[in-house]
Amino acid sequence: MRKVNLRYAVETYDEKGVLCSFNLNYPDNFNFGYDIVDDIGINDPDRPAMVWCNPMGEEHTFTFGEIKKYSDKTANYLHTLGIRKGDMVLVVLKRHYQFWFVAPALHKLGAVMIPATHMLKKHDAEYRINASGAKAVICTMMGDVAEAFDEAQPSCPTLELKVAVGGKREGWYDFESGMEAAPEHWDRVETHVDEPLLMYFSSGTSGYPKMVLHNHKYALAHLFTAKHWHNVDPEGIHFTIADTGWGKAVWGKLYGQWMMEACVFTYDYDAFVPSEILSLVSKYKITTLCCPPTMFRYFLKEDMSKYDLSCLKYATIAGEPLNPDVFYGWHEKTGIWLMEGFGQTETTVTVCNIVGTTPRAGSIGKPSLLYRVDIVDSDGNSCKPGETGEIVMKIDPKSEGMMVGYYKDEEKTALAFSGGLYHTGDTAWRDEDGYFFYVGRNDDIIKSSGYRIGPFEVESVLVTHPAVLECAVTAVPDEIRGAIVKASVVLNKGYAPSSELILELQEYVKKETAPYKYPRIIEFLDQLPKTINGKVRRAALRGDA
Repeated sequence: MRKVNLRYAVETYDEKGVLCSFNLNYPDNFNFGYDIVDDIGINDPDRPAMVWCNPMGEEHTFTFGEIKKYSDKTANYLHTLGIRKGDMVLVVLKRHYQFWFVAPALHKLGAVMIPATHMLKKHDAEYRINASGAKAVICTMMGDVAEAFDEAQPSCPTLELKVAVGGKREGWYDFESGMEAAPEHWDRVETHVDEPLLMYFSSGTSGYPKMVLHNHKYALAHLFTAKHWHNVDPEGIHFTIADTGWGKAVWGKLYGQWMMEACVFTYDYDAFVPSEILSLVSKYKITTLCCPPTMFRYFLKEDMSKYDLSCLKYATIAGEPLNPDVFYGWHEKTGIWLMEGFGQTETTVTVCNIVGTTPRAGSIGKPSLLYRVDIVDSDGNSCKPGETGEIVMKIDPKSEGMMVGYYKDEEKTALAFSGGLYHTGDTAWRDEDGYFFYVGRNDDIIKSSGYRIGPFEVESVLVTHPAVLECAVTAVPDEIRGAIVKASVVLNKGYAPSSELILELQEYVKKETAPYKYPRIIEFLDQLPKTINGKVRRAALRGDA
């Protein structure tokens, strides 16, 4: 293997083999489609790029040579439809393998890819098209999301093209037939690393989703994600459980993994079934795995002795804080520590437990060597160990992977980049050794009777009670205290909701942590509202969304 990735990084290690510096090195015209996908496709065409399957038993293995061919054909086809450099293109493809043709094709064209979830309704589709000025949408025919775009189109003057994937629909171009008929040869379109690459709609606690714009350096920066956090093995197979409509997909199923010349695994499913995922890890000999903590919690509820997980060498988690019981439980069952990481749609991995280090329970790790990360108080001063503050990143022209800004929103961009810092809006504290411990979003912090309570603090206690499968903590307004703690709880099998159980859980929290943190309200739910990637939607629990 030629290790294409080594061209783009300059690294140094200490005497113990732990990374101590990491810098990217790249030409001004770097383009992931040409300089990674095509480079490997030409020089190592038979190297596996992706194994794809679905619950219906379909399976495909694509080599880098085939990804180059199909992305070139896709670029030719989209070009004939009128897509050009700088055009905004919405991509709604769930976990369909065609996403891995479309993404590099759009990069080669110099168009801007806007991944989106397949759960959009008319209002969502209309907002995304008009806010971004999207010229085209490339969309799955599974479900009713195509109907949402049809309903929205009369109110969307910029939308000229609709391309159907996985089926035919009136008024839509057929991707499969058009791509197959397109020529394989494609000439390079020159792009610059500072030009736009992709954009995500990122939902906040209020208002419409923000448009997070990234340039071509973003793809490069994920080399650190894959190599030093995911520990991707070029001769192994990496599985990140994420839908392509969300940023985590390109974190774990595209950029860094292919820069490492590794094979990615994709399971095109709708409903998360823990036993299915464990079976797939065993069947396909997955070597590295990344998914949200909640999924690992569900894995631990299975009889894991039924699955041969000896192939698995490394596991990472992100999306929400990791509870100590899952951290230790997974290690007990597999001998593998869960290496937590933290980042945002606006960045690549920002704080993480890197390869070669020993994780600490509850810690998201230490700052990525791509960025200068700090924890600061409300005045912008660095917090002392043990003090909670906001995670910030010092603005640096070489901070590859950080967003360009919020598209068409100078005010929000200026707020995010102020005082020489990028403000994440997330809070944490660090210990004497520099390990960060996540507290919560600024918006999620519960201020009750003068106390500041992080939801994760309460959740970490509740989930250690045998009755609790999972939970989420939010604030409820209170005239006297300002706010009180509310816990939404999903019970384990064998337990039923009751007033006695509520009292038992409340007393349990009082005993295990500071009494002022206990949930004065407890509701029992069959399931928590979550994103398609398994992240708890606190806004829905609060009634904000």
